[in-house]
Amino acid sequence: MMPEGDVYDRNCPSRAIVGHATSQWGGLVLGKLLDGTLRFGELRRAVTGVSEKMLAQTLQALERDGLVHREVHPVIPPRVDYSLTPAGTHVAERIRGLFGWIQENLPELVAAQRAYDAQRDGNV
Repeated sequence: MMPEGDVYDRNCPSRAIVGHATSQWGGLVLGKLLDGTLRFGELRRAVTGVSEKMLAQTLQALERDGLVHREVHPVIPPRVDYSLTPAGTHVAERIRGLFGWIQENLPELVAAQRAYDAQRDGNV
């Protein structure tokens, strides 16, 4: 039986999963897949700025962690669909909640960044 995880312990396997799910691209991919199944190209267009290589690596890590399901359709040309597993949906809902909070509070967060930068630059 696997002991309970502890993300604060550097030796815990949960640490890698946290890294995958909460990385810049991992969080964005999970959040976008909450809208439904997408093909690789659709996902790449939906998550602007991600390179093909980084998207492939991110999807592979999330699939390995059991958060994303990859379905290959036996057609020519090959068609691959990506969707969330039940665990992936659970995580993505929480990540999307965080994204919503950030978007709702963006003016205050940007103001805090500007104030910090101004103070660091000696402009205050």
